[in-house]
Amino acid sequence: MLFPHIALSKELDPGFYFDRGNAHFNNGEYDDAIKAYTTAISLYPELTDAYNNRGLSYYKKGKYEEAAADFSKVISRDPANLQAYNSRALAYLKLGQYENAVNDYTKVISMTPDFADAYHNRGIAYSNAGRYDEAIKDYDKAISLKPKDKNFYLSRGVAYARKAMADFGRACDAGNNVACDNLKQLAK
Repeated sequence: MLFPHIALSKELDPGFYFDRGNAHFNNGEYDDAIKAYTTAISLYPELTDAYNNRGLSYYKKGKYEEAAADFSKVISRDPANLQAYNSRALAYLKLGQYENAVNDYTKVISMTPDFADAYHNRGIAYSNAGRYDEAIKDYDKAISLKPKDKNFYLSRGVAYARKAMADFGRACDAGNNVACDNLKQLAK
């Protein structure tokens, strides 16, 4: 830890609370971890790792807005923090903020162009936003980087199916009965 080297009681030592937060986090005690990280931050507001770990704790609790806010604090202090962009993008996905997720994954990819999971996750954001061609392109890239990952193929298949459903829906709306039948088959 990068704390001033002065003798502190444990009640005034941010490192004590940070370490306590880590122990709680590792035990799955996320509420207690959040409390400990919050105390560490109150004692030493420059403790970027405490914001990051509190963000991870919020994420585990399903508190995605709070998680994104903490990851944003990490990024404001350390704009090259790949993990914070990746974690914030995951929170944005959970919040349905797909364009924000795309932006963060694009940043992650610019920092690590061979990170297959970032392409996959950006593809998920694109797909959820109805941008299937861009999703498929990202899934293709993820597969080229990590061809044995079965989830990448599944996600690409889902994007193709959603794209097909959208096309069948348009054709059905225009009165094409074959398209309507195909749409019903895909919807099963």
